[in-house]
Amino acid sequence: MRELLVGSLALSASDWLLLFTHFAMLSLLAVGGAITTAPDMQRFVVREHGWLSDAQFNGSVALAQAAPGPNVLFVAVIGFNIGGLAGVLATLAGTLLPSSLLAYAITRWGERHRESRALRAFTTGMAPLTLGMLAATGWILLAPTHPNWATAVLVAGTIAFMLRTPFSPLWPIAVGAVAGIMGWV
Repeated sequence: MRELLVGSLALSASDWLLLFTHFAMLSLLAVGGAITTAPDMQRFVVREHGWLSDAQFNGSVALAQAAPGPNVLFVAVIGFNIGGLAGVLATLAGTLLPSSLLAYAITRWGERHRESRALRAFTTGMAPLTLGMLAATGWILLAPTHPNWATAVLVAGTIAFMLRTPFSPLWPIAVGAVAGIMGWV
C-alpha cells in the first residue's frame, strides 16, 4: 500500500517541489489546453529527469486521451506513473491551481471593473474573434466529411443563432446531433 501512495520512484522533497512547480509554470502557458504543453512535459519527465521512459509517457497520454472525461486527465496519469497518488497530487495540483486561481482573480477583477470602457471594448472585440474561431473550427472539423448543403445550412444557422439570440449554444449543438443521427449531414 505504501508503494501505491508514493509510487515506485524514491523522489526527494526537492524533486516533488520541482515536479509541482514545473507543472504549475506550464499551467500558465497552456493556451489551448494542457495537451499543448505535453512536449515540454515529456522533455522534463523523460529526457531531463528520467522519471518515465518514452513508452511510459506516451502510454500515459494515450490512456488518458482514450478515457472519457476532461482532456487534462493525462497529467494525472503521468503523475501516477511517476509517483503514485503523490505524483497525481503534484502534477494535477500544479496544473490546475495556477490557472484556476488566475481565472478566479481575473473574473473578480472584471466584475469590479465591468463598467470600464477598456474592458467593455475588449469583450466587445472578442465576440467577433470568438465567432470567427468557432466558424474556422467548424469548417476544419467538417472538411473530412465532404460537407453538403445541409451541413452548410447547419453551420450558418448555428452562427446566426449565436449572433441573434441569448439562448444557450447547447440548442444548436442538439440540432446538429439530431441531424447527424438522422443522417442528414
